[in-house]
Amino acid sequence: QVQLVESGGGLTQAGGSLKLSCAASGGIFVINDMGWYRQAPGKQRELVATITAGSTTNYADSVKGRFTISRDNAKKTVSLQMNSLKPEDTAVYYCNAEIIPSTGGAKYYWGEGTLVTVSS
Repeated sequence: QVQLVESGGGLTQAGGSLKLSCAASGGIFVINDMGWYRQAPGKQRELVATITAGSTTNYADSVKGRFTISRDNAKKTVSLQMNSLKPEDTAVYYCNAEIIPSTGGAKYYWGEGTLVTVSS
């Protein structure tokens, strides 16, 4: 069974840094796009950054220049380096990936989320 498991959330002060990681496991044939989304209290889930299998990246305007997404195709992982964090970055961060499992049929999978809290 395909799973995405995030790690690396926590508490930091404004201006600090955190790195999130997400590992895919299970019967995986191909991983296409991977990405990070976040949901702040009382708000809708929003895109943070995405990366294609060929490592083309896309960022939300609010994180450009501060966050960097990367992936390791051999290890089936995607990471998000977050620098110059702001209180408004506080949210639950979710890993997302389009995966073709070994049983066939492409599908988007989500991790359970990891909480990032930035204090002012």
